Amino acid sequence: MRRRGFMTSSAAGAFSVCTASSGFGTLLAREPIQRSGPPRFEVSLAAYSLRNYFSYSKGKPKTPSGDGPGLDMVGFLDYCVSQKVDAAELTSYFFQPQADDQYFRDLKHAAFIRGLAISGTAIGNNFMVGKGPKLDAEIAEAKRWIDRASILGAPHVRFFAGTGRQLDGNPERFKEAADALAQCTEHAAKHGIFIGVENHGNLTPEQLLKIMERIDNPWIGINLDTGNFHSENPYRDLEQCIDYAVNIQVKVSMKTPDGKQYPADMPRIGEILRVGNYQGFVVMEYEDDDPYEQIPLALAELRKAL
Repeated sequence: MRRRGFMTSSAAGAFSVCTASSGFGTLLAREPIQRSGPPRFEVSLAAYSLRNYFSYSKGKPKTPSGDGPGLDMVGFLDYCVSQKVDAAELTSYFFQPQADDQYFRDLKHAAFIRGLAISGTAIGNNFMVGKGPKLDAEIAEAKRWIDRASILGAPHVRFFAGTGRQLDGNPERFKEAADALAQCTEHAAKHGIFIGVENHGNLTPEQLLKIMERIDNPWIGINLDTGNFHSENPYRDLEQCIDYAVNIQVKVSMKTPDGKQYPADMPRIGEILRVGNYQGFVVMEYEDDDPYEQIPLALAELRKAL
């Protein structure tokens, strides 16, 4: 049963969660995102799709590898224009070292004059380092990236909560990660920026929905990656989470629980987004071989599915 239907049919139970205590602490019930009108999609491309071709990675210079031209972030914007996408997701790993406020204003200017929206950015935070100075530093760095996203004009920042294994059966670590996300969401709300918790690290739908229920803030949702549920039925997992999605990332491949890769069913993904009445950015994040050759084909398949 889809999440919205479950919440509607179990209203009394949902409201009781507001004051219930469990091993995960006091939970706050949250309604799914309420959308008006029919489903509506804007296609974006993630810079991570061309990760091997950037001149920088996580603050360090690197030699671009692969069979295509090297890139800086403005070059990636030009590539997005050539692919006629609506927007670009500017993955933070590939910004130049010591990027200052003017650098982000220049990127915002470059995207605008190219007619491109910036759908968001993505950071690689770690909120599972344990309570103390390390976690405090992670939260401070995440907030700094929210400030940068505000300058850039990015309406969404992708966050990690931890791996499924780290959160499973560890109430204290779950609470620490959720509290850190809550702090960052409160900061992001002041800038009008959404936090999207990605289903990264084999998080289950149940774990993601517990995070959503715990943080009673309309500025947090799920960054729903179609290739990150390595389960027996990943499409059912996507259906369970779609009502809380604030950003969609689409991969052309999926994986079985034992790590075997197989092609994603794009029409089925498109149907899940339509039935879920999703409205917003749908980001192609290409992770397979031959990106310069295959990204145009993958975008065409995605557009057809939508």
